[in-house]
Amino acid sequence: MVGRIRALQRGWHARSKIEKVEFQSVVMWHALPWVFYLSWGSLPLGLSLRPGPAPQILGWTLIAVGAAQCVHANRSLRHSLDHFLKRREPPRRDLAVATALMGIAYALAVALEALDGVEDGLLGLTVLYLVVPFCQSLSFAVPVRVYLGRVAVLDAVVVAAFAVAGSSGGRLTAVAGLIAFGALLTLLSSRCGAWTLSVMWEADHAREVEARLAVAEERLRFGRDLHDVMGRNLAVIALKSELAVQLARRGRPEAVDQMVEVQRIARESQREVREVVRGYREADLGVELIGAQGVLEAAGITCRVTGSAAGLPAPVQSALGWVVREAATNVLRHGDAERCDIALTVTSGRTTLTVENDGAPADAAQDPAPAATGTGTGGSGIAGLRERLAEVGGTLDSSCAAGRFRLTARVPLTPPENGSPLKEQEEALL
Repeated sequence: MVGRIRALQRGWHARSKIEKVEFQSVVMWHALPWVFYLSWGSLPLGLSLRPGPAPQILGWTLIAVGAAQCVHANRSLRHSLDHFLKRREPPRRDLAVATALMGIAYALAVALEALDGVEDGLLGLTVLYLVVPFCQSLSFAVPVRVYLGRVAVLDAVVVAAFAVAGSSGGRLTAVAGLIAFGALLTLLSSRCGAWTLSVMWEADHAREVEARLAVAEERLRFGRDLHDVMGRNLAVIALKSELAVQLARRGRPEAVDQMVEVQRIARESQREVREVVRGYREADLGVELIGAQGVLEAAGITCRVTGSAAGLPAPVQSALGWVVREAATNVLRHGDAERCDIALTVTSGRTTLTVENDGAPADAAQDPAPAATGTGTGGSGIAGLRERLAEVGGTLDSSCAAGRFRLTARVPLTPPENGSPLKEQEEALL
């Protein structure tokens, strides 16, 4: 049982904020018809039926049909909402069933009115309820103008049926007003929430597109830099190599000079490529702090940044910049944070960066690494950060307590003279 609860908690925390909002909205929409059914439909009608077989049979049949309306509204809700969010085709069959159930329910209500089978005034609550399940499905499936037109037709038909059953005057006006009120209430409670949800999904999609465009732009920049560096040098190398071949075929000693020049240009190209790659990989700490604060606050997470990166050595800024980038990314992706504090302090000979956020998953206290970096089994985030910090003699620690996760990076202001094995391998490859 405990394992099941923890699995549900992990599943809930794994959802994004918009997925949580959608889940809560769907739960509310599932409950809405039943709340109205109990308060307006079944209880008032069941307690107000007059004695006699005909009113009792019609009344309890109407109560059963009302329950069937709720069941169908719950069953078709997902399909109707997905259609509104442009995920599925229109739910025509579900609307047909909802219309048929509502028609049967109103026919029973008109029959009760004709028999005077309900105490005075109490049938109005049932008339108010019967439109709710149908209007909930209709509000998701059609535009507002079409919705209002169909409700107007429904209102006119029901009022005419009650007039045939013997109602008149103020009673017909009350029936018309109750149907209109129930339809508008359902429209506001369902359609407005679904519209807000669709706007949130569009904004989420826009953020994803923006992130992809940023990645594509960075790739283009990197490709452009490499082209600028290598294009001219490779053209010169090709030209001088061809010249060296022609001179060698003629036995001219100048061929050696040309190949020496080719060798020099190749080494120069290697050095320039190394500089481009280093510039591409290095992160500016000041920029990363500002960017992390902006991204977190845009996601609704209060972010406070203290300290300044001014005056720190470039290798230290680059290493800590990657820590800020990774930590901010995973605050968004893991847990359910509402607040994040980033503190940068410089003491004698050492720089300390602390990133602390609330909303850590319940199991992060036992295994904090995944909560901070998304590096459960098989991940590489925290290991990659430690490797980057090791290159400048730094360390990385993490802890979790009372739902708050803390990531602490410490880097000396003077990097070690000997590079790390990872750095030496990178230099050799370049």
